[in-house]
Parts: sequence; structure tokens; C-alpha cells
Amino acid sequence: MKNEEWGQVRGKLQHTVGQNNYTNWIEPLEFAQLEDGVATFLVPTNFMGNWVDRNFGDKILKQMVGQGVNVSRLEFVVPAKPVVRKPGAASAANSANASGAVPAGPSAAEDRDDLPGAALDTRFTFDSFVVGKPNELAHAAARRVAEGGPVTFNPLFLYGGVGLGKTHLMHAIAWEIQARNPELKVVYLSAEQFMYRFVQALRDKQMMDFKSLFRSVDVLMVDDVQFIAGKDSTQEEFFHTFNALVDQNKQIIISADRAPGEIKDLEDRIKSRLQCGLVVDLHPTDYELRLGVLQTKVKQYREQYKDLVIAEGVLEFLAHRISTNVRVLEGALMRLFAFASLVGREITLELTQDCLADILRASDRKVTVEEIQRKVSEHYNIRLSDMIGPKRVRTIARPRQVAMYLAKHLTSRSLPEIGRRFGGRDHTTVMHGVKRIDELKATDNQIAEDLELLRRALEA
Repeated sequence: MKNEEWGQVRGKLQHTVGQNNYTNWIEPLEFAQLEDGVATFLVPTNFMGNWVDRNFGDKILKQMVGQGVNVSRLEFVVPAKPVVRKPGAASAANSANASGAVPAGPSAAEDRDDLPGAALDTRFTFDSFVVGKPNELAHAAARRVAEGGPVTFNPLFLYGGVGLGKTHLMHAIAWEIQARNPELKVVYLSAEQFMYRFVQALRDKQMMDFKSLFRSVDVLMVDDVQFIAGKDSTQEEFFHTFNALVDQNKQIIISADRAPGEIKDLEDRIKSRLQCGLVVDLHPTDYELRLGVLQTKVKQYREQYKDLVIAEGVLEFLAHRISTNVRVLEGALMRLFAFASLVGREITLELTQDCLADILRASDRKVTVEEIQRKVSEHYNIRLSDMIGPKRVRTIARPRQVAMYLAKHLTSRSLPEIGRRFGGRDHTTVMHGVKRIDELKATDNQIAEDLELLRRALEA
């Protein structure tokens, strides 16, 4: 294929993908060669190559075949020397990798090297984020912010425990904003990095430069903001930076491991500011979400481990047993694939239990039925003796069912064993209680909130 033919293909793609996508993603591609049915294009960064391949690869291939080109596959290669490109998302992505910051567009080229951000992970995009009930609100809010337009809630505050997807969503927002609006100055960094830059500026007597840098961005993203709690001077500067950006109607996105009001030693005025936007909780993963994550990861690993076979029930077993967080779950699956590949065996349930024995032991639930009964009694302000006694009035029966539900999901006890600990009740009574709470939590927000609070307290 000659450059003239590629020019014709590009002309047709311009109408197919739209002007904005064409300018940012298609126009910067440089055709290199066609050999053995593989068309090779030069791109500035691996990120851009992956993005184009994933989002526009099929369209490019279709147009090339339509032009009579004998091509079956596309390949995107980063050359040894940088490729000079027109300003756009491609150059923005290249800058991100080069400077370690989420980039500004061409209008900010002069200070791009000074942007005080952290490198983004190309794996953390919206496409790779598995959405389920525990994180659907956070995902929807992150998407809305990433799409740009008028600032509707400021700041967006994402919080939750380790491995629930906060950082993934932060990176995904940054990549999406970069793709849609490459001219914006977007900075992503951790609270510790913010503090380090602040201390460095104080030491070098460059506070004016520090203030100018942070207050000139269009989007500021700060991860793990709980780490500035107790650092008085850093909090002071963060507060003023926050106010300056809000006053300019610039978007701020914050993450933490807990809600603003629960961060100890964080100044009240900062708590108040953080709570004035949209505060979203990423709930702990449920079984369906964990299974979805595993299925997504298996698809990704298939390219690397093409010959491996996974026996039926293995993924379901892992989703049930490893409930701490997604990072542990992904790490376990990666180890399993690597081990099975090295020994050349099918991934069976037996192999899984042997290979992941330490992880499975650490993930075993250690909550007892007695602890659950005590916590539920305290929560609903009833006597423990009533919890396991014969009374069937609703003010007693509903908490009892909640306790049965939690015992079923947070312990390894069987239904008959749980029944015995609730005054010698039959396992069918426990089954009915668990089913009733399952039905109620879908329609009764109070029950759903009670379950979440109790689960957190028991697993803390």
C-alpha cells in the first residue's frame, strides 16, 4: 500500500469516525509498511497505539480492505526516535509518558515539563473497569466528569477501602479527559506528592512558582487525600489551592479511604469544602462483581497463556473465597495462570487450592456467629437474650433475620449450625430469614444501609 492509498483511506475514515476523533487519533498515524498482510503504523506512544487499535482498528481495517488492500491485521509501533506529530491527543499522551504527568495540550507546551503530576497507568481506563452494583454510582459520576462540559459537582470525592477501584477511576478520568480535550491542563498526583512538592518549594523558596503551577491547571486530581491530615501547613496550602480552583470553576477530583467527615485530624474547613460536591462511596465488592473481574482478567490473560484450560467452577470458587479486595483477587489469578503454565497442567479446583493455599487461608472468614449476634443487638438496641430467644415480635424478629443473613454470608457455618446458635432453630427458619433480608435489601434502603454498616464493623 502506498501513502496515496492511505490518504484515501484516511479521507473515508474522517467521515466515519467524526472530525474530532479523526484529528486526535487517525490523522497522527504514519503508515510505515505492508508486509504479509500486516499493515504497520508509527505512533508516538504505546497508549495511543492501544487506544486506536481498540477503538478504531476494525474501522481502519474495513476501509483498507474496501480499497482493495490485501491486509488482515494492523500493528502499531513506537519508533526508536520520537515521531513529530500535529498537536492533539497523540502528543498529549506522549507527554504523559515522557514527563510523568497527565499532560496539558499544545497551548501549555512551555510549562508541560514542570507539571507536578504522577505517571498514569495505561491499564486503568473505563474500558477495563468492571462495573457492578457496589461501584455503579462511582463509575457513572466519574464518567460524567470525564465527559467534560459544565462543572456540575465540584469536587467529586471518591472513597472506599483498598482495592475497590478508586485509583482506577481516577486514572480513567484523566485518560478520557486527555482524549476528549487534549488542550486542557490536567494534573493527577497523590496527596503525598502534593506534600512533597510543597515542602520542596518551601525549602527552595519557590512558593510563588508552586502556587502558580497548581492554580493554573484546568483539572486537579488528588489521590489518597487522607495523608495530608495532621500536616497543618500542607493542609493550609491545599485549602487555598482548592478555593482558587473552585472560584475559577475548575474541576477537582479527590479520593480517600474514608468519607471526608471520618478523616481524623483533617481541618473542619477542608472537610466542609470536600463535602460540598458529590461524595460517592465505592462499596466492597460482591460476588457478582468479583466474578466479573475474574472473567475480564481471564480474557486478557488468554493472549499470553493461549493453551491453558480452566476447569468449570474455578472462577466461581475464587470469587466466593477471596472477598477482601480486587487486587488480591487479580494477584491470585495471575499466580494461578503462571503456575499452571510452568507445570503444564489444567487449572483445576485441586490445583487452585494447592497453588493458592496461603491466600485462601488469609482470606478465610474469621467472624463468628456470636460476634454477629452481639453487634446486631447493639445496633438495634435489643437484648442479646431476645436475639436468641423465642420472641417473634417484629422489633426482635427483623434484627434476628439480619443476624442470620450476616452469619450466612460472613462465616463458614452451615445453616443447621447457624440455627443451633439462634436458640436451636431449624435450618429452614434460617433459610427463610436469609431470603427475606435478601428481598428487603433491594427495596428497603434502611435495611441495605444497616447491613453495610454492620458488615464493615464486623470485618474491621
